[in-house]
Amino acid sequence: MLQVEGIDRFFGDHKVLDNVSFGVERGKLTGFVGGNGAGKTTTMRIILGVLSAHAGTVTMDGQPLDGGGRRSFGYMPEERGLYPKMKIAEQIGYLARLHGYDRDGANTRARDLLERLGLGERADDPLEALSLGNQQRVQIAAALVHNPDVLILDEPFSGLDPMAVEVVLGVLTEYAERGVPVLFSSHQLDVVERLSDRLVIIAGGKIRADGTAEHLREAFGVRRHRIVTVRDAGWVREVPGARVLELDGATALFEGGDQVAQQVLTRAIATDTVLSFGPVHPSLSEIFKDVVTDEESKEQAA
Repeated sequence: MLQVEGIDRFFGDHKVLDNVSFGVERGKLTGFVGGNGAGKTTTMRIILGVLSAHAGTVTMDGQPLDGGGRRSFGYMPEERGLYPKMKIAEQIGYLARLHGYDRDGANTRARDLLERLGLGERADDPLEALSLGNQQRVQIAAALVHNPDVLILDEPFSGLDPMAVEVVLGVLTEYAERGVPVLFSSHQLDVVERLSDRLVIIAGGKIRADGTAEHLREAFGVRRHRIVTVRDAGWVREVPGARVLELDGATALFEGGDQVAQQVLTRAIATDTVLSFGPVHPSLSEIFKDVVTDEESKEQAA
């Protein structure tokens, strides 16, 4: 397990990370989400040793990380850093040789990986001839070429169409199934929600939430319920504490706690026929907004 514990980081007098702690389990895809300037990239660079922390530790399976341990990490930065005029197979093969592969092994590894990522037919094209989405796949290949023991990916799905997302996800899932911890950041919250085994939300340099999507829905999600009756459901507006979000004839989506939901259900049973009733789970986007807004309100009040 990759463990980040109590990380602080300053840039001048500005504290950009404040007691950041979370774990990335083996065999799991962990999504790391936050707005611009939240601290995602800084945290990743500290994990990789590119930046130092002013407090806290980063360990792998309980052991402190040094330069040797980090050589087995695969990293994909948000900014593309490959050579635009170089053929992509030569480029990935060159990176494989830097990691200790011989010439033949590096060439085989590069072409096999590009084939797996759906770029086999473009292996001898220069990088600049590819679309931005395909360039992103090459960048991912660069992170995977040495068969890493840990994967740290900054915005790996940026610019990918839905089919490409599935291809890349298949490759990352294969690594996770081998027991590789995979940490990736993304602004595409719908993609993160669908792909992640675990979610970590950061805002203002602090971890605001950490857990499975189901855990976050339970702990932070706004309590919403939908009721469908036979007759018009406009009366839900009259229930104290119920805030109707959507109303379509006999269907009402409303917000409120469990007690409010119970009052709505009790009244519906007494005065109408209930066709369906149940909670509506919020999306990750809604949870993210609620968590960050709630935490910022607490800080302002303090």
